[in-house]
Amino acid sequence: MEKKNKVFIAQSLDGYIAGKNHELYWLDMIPNPDQDDMGFGSFTTGIDAIIMGRVSFEVISGFDVDWPYDKPVFVWSQSLQAATGRFQNQVEMINGDIHEILRLMHHKGYGRLYIDGGQTVHSFLKEDLIDEMTITTMPILLGGGIPLFRELDRSLTFDHVDSKLYLDQVVQHRYVRQK
Repeated sequence: MEKKNKVFIAQSLDGYIAGKNHELYWLDMIPNPDQDDMGFGSFTTGIDAIIMGRVSFEVISGFDVDWPYDKPVFVWSQSLQAATGRFQNQVEMINGDIHEILRLMHHKGYGRLYIDGGQTVHSFLKEDLIDEMTITTMPILLGGGIPLFRELDRSLTFDHVDSKLYLDQVVQHRYVRQK
């Protein structure tokens, strides 16, 4: 079984994944008449399951949309024991040490994992457990908010493997971890 942990995330020009009050309005700031998913559908065909943090799950639960995922979703939280809300039956709650979580996922047959949520991505980066990152940059300065990257104990080097331009304004870069 192939084992890879991948990130697919959007950020502002100044490196924030959400505004000061978790605002995400800016993700839809550019008209998208053809509803281009900017590679997300293709990305998800290459994953087996999703590990997301509690905050990301709560944000998604607040959207007025149908459940957006067709892969198993595991919500990693140290504080929330059971999912609540209208999507509670769409996820499985997990908690514990990051390495225990990965063993559990691999035991269940999920090797290619989509890691989602600011704190969750940071936790995986701290342990050098991210193999690939696709980062989509929106042309807006938020001036503050929740940063994509936080302080790490050491440097992690990635190779740039691809860049794409969407909607004549949105730039997406893909990076693979140097080993």
